[in-house]
Amino acid sequence: MRLDTQVLNGRARTAAGLRQSRGGQSVLHRHNTSVMMHHNARQQQQQRQKKKQRQQQQRESGVRGSPACFATAAPMKDAESVSIVEQLQKTRLITAIKTPYLENGKFDLKAYDRFLEKQIENGVEGVIVGGTTGEGQLMSWDEHIMLIAHTVNAFGHDIKVIGNTGSNSTREALHATDQGFNVGMHASLQINPYYGKTSEDGLREHFRRVLDMGPAMIYNVPPRTGQDITTEIMESLAVHENFIGVKECMGNERIAYYTSKGIKCWSGNDDEAHDARHQAGAVGVVSVASNVIPSIFSKLMGAKAQPELNEKVQDLISWLFAEPNPIGVNTALCMTGQVKPVYRLPYMPYNKQMREEGYKLMKEIGEDIVGHESLRVMEDSEFTVLDFF
Repeated sequence: MRLDTQVLNGRARTAAGLRQSRGGQSVLHRHNTSVMMHHNARQQQQQRQKKKQRQQQQRESGVRGSPACFATAAPMKDAESVSIVEQLQKTRLITAIKTPYLENGKFDLKAYDRFLEKQIENGVEGVIVGGTTGEGQLMSWDEHIMLIAHTVNAFGHDIKVIGNTGSNSTREALHATDQGFNVGMHASLQINPYYGKTSEDGLREHFRRVLDMGPAMIYNVPPRTGQDITTEIMESLAVHENFIGVKECMGNERIAYYTSKGIKCWSGNDDEAHDARHQAGAVGVVSVASNVIPSIFSKLMGAKAQPELNEKVQDLISWLFAEPNPIGVNTALCMTGQVKPVYRLPYMPYNKQMREEGYKLMKEIGEDIVGHESLRVMEDSEFTVLDFF
């Protein structure tokens, strides 16, 4: 059944009877606001301290910020930063983690914590917080940084936390990355400026500025950004001490080339990730599908190739990407009861026919699906789609 959403008075309604939910909003809103205020106050205090340290360093060295960018941050050059880069370069399975929502559209931190615990139990070694899969593009920066802080505080000792703090604005990327490091993230994920694209020189300088701030993984996904980060640009960035490597979506031939040059790579394509690891030399994968089948992807990224297991999950992976990510993974996690069936627009669930197909595919996978005991097709009326949250 097609879900035709109509927006009335800032609330979501659908012809299929999608729920409207405002229950408990005021209490939860006050709770989330209080959490954000606490984190913001701590961030501001840390930023003031960091600013003083920078000013002292500048006075001692006689160095001023570049006139081309007054927001230039002091580079991280300590042994701890180098150690984090080395640790992250050995991290094979990184999940681009889903962000669950309450009925009012705010973060469901209890579900998020349970979800991350299952990820860790099933072999996931790192997470991207607030990436495309986690719908960082639908978050305010306050929400974004708060979720990074929460992830670090709750799980930072057990898993590597990579905050998606990139932006098509260099100033915004610098500010968000600074905040992310202030709240303890291990590294940032940095994308090239999208839509308002820049020159090759602009790309180099944009990435140099964010790399100066701390460990970073560069993300190349031309279908979303409209611009390829060429091999020449990537090789010039790879000499930076804070360069971890690249999440590469341009295929295994590109990954094999980088591997031959000593550049660490993670596949950004779940369907190609196994061969990227075992044939092209990738360290591992930044995975969407591992939200649903973490234990299988842990095996696929292991020391031994698993071609039969890889073939077994290809139909499910295709189903997860039948529509633009994160629509498929959101639908799968709702169907398995891992998250509440709440969507922030413009995302919508798969239609019922697609859910029936996914149900069969996940049933075939069986116990390796987290939440397989709760798997069901669901009715259209069970989904809540919000345009205001």
